[in-house]
Amino acid sequence: MAGLALSCQRGLLAGCAALALLATSARAQSGFEVQGWAAHKTAPTVAGVDANEKPVALTSLQGQALLINFWASWCEPCREEMPSLSQLAQSHTGKLRVVAVNFKESAATAQRFKEATGLDLPVLRDPDGALARAWGIRVFPSTVLVDAKGRVHSVVRGALDWNGDAAARLITPLLPGAPAGAAPKPAPLRQP
Repeated sequence: MAGLALSCQRGLLAGCAALALLATSARAQSGFEVQGWAAHKTAPTVAGVDANEKPVALTSLQGQALLINFWASWCEPCREEMPSLSQLAQSHTGKLRVVAVNFKESAATAQRFKEATGLDLPVLRDPDGALARAWGIRVFPSTVLVDAKGRVHSVVRGALDWNGDAAARLITPLLPGAPAGAAPKPAPLRQP
């Protein structure tokens, strides 16, 4: 009887370990959440500063859907997400613009990262973190979703495969010519 009990305990432990592994894997694949942008909330007027330290106005980026991705070179999920953001921008040329905003790192650090990784997105900077605060960014990476008319719809907090189905559901309604009222709905909270 003791052998059977020990065998059941081992089986239970193995089952628990398998469930824990599955849960960890699922969290890694869905480590993001979407937070809607309140209709009454005013959006910042600046997306970032360019290489000449000049502010880039959000209005200057209108006409296409816009993703403003806040990242840092020390952030591993940011680094992992960058290739899918680049691919997304390339696959939606003329309809979607992706801007990578570096958080509180020097221009030289951001440039070295861009060169070392072959990043082909425009890189703006947030040298003192004021823009991230204004956008409500506290998690890295975070991506602000703006439609072609310049309306902010939501913020994706955490890493996302920007070429997957979840991203497509968020991006398609933002593109020029999307039906009115097709704004992306915030997805249920997903734990990292």
